Amino acid sequence: MNPLQRRRLLGCAAAAALLPAAWPAFAAEPWPSRPIKWVLPYLAGTGPDITARILAEAVSPLLGQPVVIENRAGAGGNIGARLVAKSPPDGYTWIYSAAPMAANMRMYKVPGYDALKDFRHVMRLTTSDIVLIVNPDSGIRSLDDLVARARANPGKLNYASGGVGTPSHLGVELLLNAVDAQATHVPYKGASELVNAVLGNQVSFGTPIFSVAFTQIQAGKLKALAVAGSARNPLLPEVPTLAELGVRGVDLTSWGGVSVPAGTPDAIVARIRSAFESALKQPAVAAALVERGGQVSPQGPEAYARGFSQEIALTEAMMKRAGLEPQ
Repeated sequence: MNPLQRRRLLGCAAAAALLPAAWPAFAAEPWPSRPIKWVLPYLAGTGPDITARILAEAVSPLLGQPVVIENRAGAGGNIGARLVAKSPPDGYTWIYSAAPMAANMRMYKVPGYDALKDFRHVMRLTTSDIVLIVNPDSGIRSLDDLVARARANPGKLNYASGGVGTPSHLGVELLLNAVDAQATHVPYKGASELVNAVLGNQVSFGTPIFSVAFTQIQAGKLKALAVAGSARNPLLPEVPTLAELGVRGVDLTSWGGVSVPAGTPDAIVARIRSAFESALKQPAVAAALVERGGQVSPQGPEAYARGFSQEIALTEAMMKRAGLEPQ
């Protein structure tokens, strides 16, 4: 082999050696290049589901791909959370993350995921009040009426929740503890089932997310006794807060946002966040959320992640106060 041939052969070998390193740059697909799945760990028709569908429709054109809602309800949201925690960190699987995801770290002995380690929490999107409701046919007209009936019939009144560890569960346990009364917990798969149970007189009362109960309250099919928040809800200004009625320490707000599997690249996380920030600024989107009882309250990744840690600590404190043990 002459020197010229040897140089050509060595040059080809050197070029071939560079190909594996260079190839991914050419082969990598721009994100997103296919539809995105947004897992809702709750039933269709619940507050999170309504919120997510409004926002999915708004962010899809901003990302240039459909954002498809997939409801995976069950185990207080754990089923959907486990699914996403084990999904590839490629930006194509999201979860509607919410307060129960954090609460379940204490409510369940084995939730099947770690809310702090298995996800990147992109941002908080909205918050919603919790409202105490009864069926108007029950004869209960006020919180005092409900407490009096519960005390007169210890454990015989039952209440619906949207699942173990949800604000609708812990909120009632805190309320019962505060007023020295007893009632039996009947967990359902979500806030919509909770509301239907009260509508159908299957249970005596419940504390669903405001956005799910609002239309039925407006229609007179449900009676709102109180709001479990720090201030009255502007859509129902005549309904007092629990604090106004003398019940202290039961200040609950439901919140939700978007999270992705841990390990999702920074650039993809930033793109997701930017799309949602833009969507929330659209007047039509904000109006649709508010009309259904939600409150637009974006929060960045660092603050949102801290919210999970705070909710875990709050849940632990509430469980001790209410005498609840992990399931």
